[in-house]
Amino acid sequence: MDEVDRRLISALRHNARASLSDLAIELGVSRTTVRSRIERLERSGEIVGFSVVVKGDAAQDPVRGLMMLAIEGRGMDRILRQLSGLSAVRNLHTTNGRWDVIAELGTRTLEELDAILAQIRRFEGVAHSETSLLLSTRKSGS
Repeated sequence: MDEVDRRLISALRHNARASLSDLAIELGVSRTTVRSRIERLERSGEIVGFSVVVKGDAAQDPVRGLMMLAIEGRGMDRILRQLSGLSAVRNLHTTNGRWDVIAELGTRTLEELDAILAQIRRFEGVAHSETSLLLSTRKSGS
């Protein structure tokens, strides 16, 4: 991936609906170059899809948070399955460092979030957790 590819991905992150012509002007290349680079980035797996964030998605989860979890023993697979089954869990990420898993959570109320946090903390093998509420989102990408 070269600098033009990185700038193209950045432009698509800003506006995935931008026309090939607009992208070409922004990058200083031809429309054909933009099209072929997007196709190549999709084939190589660098671009795995495009996403739309709609007003209803944001309204669905007015209370959002990140729950970091430390897992003890060999319970990782079981805990990931349990988390995946919870309707409030939007995304799961395995990590390195202090935390083993980060769960993105979304609920309608703080009370619902509190209940789901308590439920997760009771999972066998969850050693420690820390949760941060998301106050605002400046940039969202998938």
